[in-house]
Amino acid sequence: MVKEKRTDKVKSKKRKVLKWVGITVGLFLLAIAGLVAKVYFDAKNTVENVYEELDKSELREVNVNVEEQEPISILLLGVDEREGDAGRSDTMIVVTVNPETKDSKMLSIPRDTYTEIEGHGMDKINHAFAYGGIELSRKTVENLLEIPIDYVVQVNMDSFKDIIDAVGGITINNTLAFEYGGSNFPEGTITLDGDSALNYVRMRYEDPEGDFGRQNRQKKVIQGIASSAVSVDTALNYKSIFESIEDNVRVNASYNELMTMQKNYKNSFSSIEQLYINGGNGTKIDGIYYYVPDETELETVKSTLKTHLELNS
Repeated sequence: MVKEKRTDKVKSKKRKVLKWVGITVGLFLLAIAGLVAKVYFDAKNTVENVYEELDKSELREVNVNVEEQEPISILLLGVDEREGDAGRSDTMIVVTVNPETKDSKMLSIPRDTYTEIEGHGMDKINHAFAYGGIELSRKTVENLLEIPIDYVVQVNMDSFKDIIDAVGGITINNTLAFEYGGSNFPEGTITLDGDSALNYVRMRYEDPEGDFGRQNRQKKVIQGIASSAVSVDTALNYKSIFESIEDNVRVNASYNELMTMQKNYKNSFSSIEQLYINGGNGTKIDGIYYYVPDETELETVKSTLKTHLELNS
């Protein structure tokens, strides 16, 4: 009889423990659900605030369909905006993404590239933004590479550091020791905050590879941001990240498109091949420096990008 009472007491304690565990787990799940819902609405609002509508590329008969996992192209414009000035695109990077081959191609276009800008004749490619903003920059890149640009992301370079600080900094492997803008960059694994990352990508003249070495550093920083953006600390600091994005970014992709890309294209960003336009010559025209691409090399890059976008078939 005593044994039965003890058994009942043990069972009763177990039921109470299980009850409290159930309540605790339930509250935890509710908290998680609440956080996800909060992130969802904040993320959706952020994308709506940074959205900038662009016409369909003239090189596409119809817009790409990310639901069907078609290859896409993205132009990243790092814009140097100054007070009283329309600004110039300090950085121009084209990325093509193919979810079937599960890889991406990345091309950094030298800012001084001598090319045709619609309505303005031959000029430096980075002047296209000053003449006509995102739309003319896209058309100029399309004219140079002969591929459609589906999405354009404009980032304010001066405030670029805010995004890096919001994700808690980035870690990269640096292969060139140098100092620039008051920041010191030793060889090896280094951690960069926003200010030092901006100095890291802006240095050109001390790099033995010139603008092409700078392109490689830009790639490292972009990959560093992508890595930091998926960390737990970053997830908990999402509000600051969203605020930085709203202040510094413009993009012509809707929230649903971005979420679909994240789902269908994320594996393609794990393998990125860097392409180069570095076989040309620097020259001065009327006392102004320009970079004139090598035609053979440029044709090879065009063909590679077209094939990756499945435009040759």
